[in-house]
Parts: sequence; structure tokens; C-alpha cells
Amino acid sequence: MPVAQKVTVQGERWFPSEQSFSSELKELWGNWYCDSEVGKLRAVLMHRPGKEIEGITAENFHDFRFRAPIDPERARKQHDDLANIYRAHGVEVHYIEGQRTDRPNAMFMRDLMFMTPEGAIVCRPAIPARRGEEKAVAKTLASLGVPIIKTINGDGYFEGASAMWINRETVIIGTGSRTNESGASQVEAELRNIGVKNIIRTQIPYGSIHLDGYMNMVDTNKLVIFPWHVTYDCAKQLLDLGIELIEFTNIDELKLGMGLNFVALEPGKVVMVANNPYTKQLLEQNGVEVVEVVLDELLNGWGAIHCTTAFLNRDPIKA
Repeated sequence: MPVAQKVTVQGERWFPSEQSFSSELKELWGNWYCDSEVGKLRAVLMHRPGKEIEGITAENFHDFRFRAPIDPERARKQHDDLANIYRAHGVEVHYIEGQRTDRPNAMFMRDLMFMTPEGAIVCRPAIPARRGEEKAVAKTLASLGVPIIKTINGDGYFEGASAMWINRETVIIGTGSRTNESGASQVEAELRNIGVKNIIRTQIPYGSIHLDGYMNMVDTNKLVIFPWHVTYDCAKQLLDLGIELIEFTNIDELKLGMGLNFVALEPGKVVMVANNPYTKQLLEQNGVEVVEVVLDELLNGWGAIHCTTAFLNRDPIKA
């Protein structure tokens, strides 16, 4: 009688983990998270101005969309002062590695990425003069261990300041000269994939390029707005969600002083551009603590504090 041979069945005997990406993020990737503009700030990504801002003169500053020539050393000093304020408040400051030396706008980091609770969205700038900056951002994020959950592609373009967190469930996305429908739709799809329920779509008006040019969060339920730029539909949805709208009406400080281009260090405390007395008074009247920094040289590039700062980690804010 023949001896029966043992048959070994080939095949997979392991089963997948059912844990969510977010539940494993801190263990596998590190502490990277953002679901608001105001949660306690823990880590940021910045680009200290380098060779790319040298040689910007009265003859050529318009070529780079600057509003005036820029003094490189003074600009670097002011950028360092802002970074040191962050450090003094317990914020870890990371810097871009290997950025191009022919991109003077590269210091404006907010445009190049948008942070979420599960990782970064790498942006695709609208104007040709900024294309390519995002490559150094992606490489730096990878070196830090920050997950990249989306890179804007196809015919889309999207800049990070075209979106603003209200809370974990709500994000405003604006379309305009720096973000088209394709880019906005790509971001919306990714945000819905990670659990954002309320996407408030709005148009960024002619004469403004980003949301942070006319609105910014100062506390968990307080949004400062320049009312003539905010659409009724956007304002109504925010009010229905219980967001208090603080009206900012000084157009000189809005446009020239960039008074609303501040960054919240924690709920109810912001670092803002100095020499904006109306802005400071308005914020303090609404219970907001203010830290000021001189940044007039960087303003010559048409950007300020919020523009120069990409968030990497904030404490969570509940909806």
C-alpha cells in the first residue's frame, strides 16, 4: 500500500491589521498633527532667506512680485527674531533643506504645504516663478518623517494659504488666482478621506490671493475677518457653526501692515507684525494676548508671519 505524502499548501497565513493610520501615526511616523489654526503650536517648518533674496533692487523687485527692494541681512535678522519667538514659546523650528537659490519667494512656506491630522499635503504653486520650491519641501518632510498624504498634480494648483482650519471637522477652501477648482477638489477629497465633514467653499476676491489676507483664527471659536472680502454664504455657515466673527476694518493695516497675517501660539494668544496699533487694540479688546515682532523688511516681499510659517504639529482642537 503506497504511503500517503504530506501536501504543504502554499499561501498567505498573515492577516492585515485593522488599526487606522491615525492611531499608528505617532508610533510609526512621529508627532505630526494639525486640525486648527490655534491649537498649542509645537513644531513649524520655515525657510530662512538665503542667496535667493540677494540682488533684488529698485530696478527688478517687480519681477519677483515684491513690493519693494529687500535688504538680505535685515530680512534674515527679522526671520531669526520670529523663529526665536517660536522657540521661546516651546515651538520646535525646522528648516527646509536644499531649497533652490533662484526662488526669492521660497521663504513664504505656508503656500507650499498644508498640514492635516494625518500628514502633509504638498502644494503646487500657481505662478511659474514659484514652481519647483515644493520639491525641497517634499524632501525635507520625508527626512523629518512627516507623512505626505497628497501631492497636488494633474492640472491642479493649490497653495496652502488657500485653506484654513476652523476645527477638526471644518475647513474653508478658497479658489482664486492661486488655487483652481482642480486643486481645491483634490484637497477636499483628501480632507473628506480623513474625516473632515464640513468643507466651506468660497471665492477669494480679485485683489487678494489667499484667505489669510482677510481672515484668521485667534481662538477656538473666534475668527477675525475683513468683512468686505468675506462672502455671505461663507459667513453664514461659520455663524451657524458657532464661530464668532470679529470685524477688522482698517484697510491700511490689512494691506500694508499685514495686520491679519499673524500666527496663533495657542488659543487666545498670537504673534503679530509690530506697528499695527489698530490690529493690536482690536485683538486685545477681544481677549487676545499679543506678542509683537518687527517684520517690515519681510513685508517688502508681500508676506508676513502666517506666510512664513508652515505648521507641523499643533495640539488637537475638538469640534
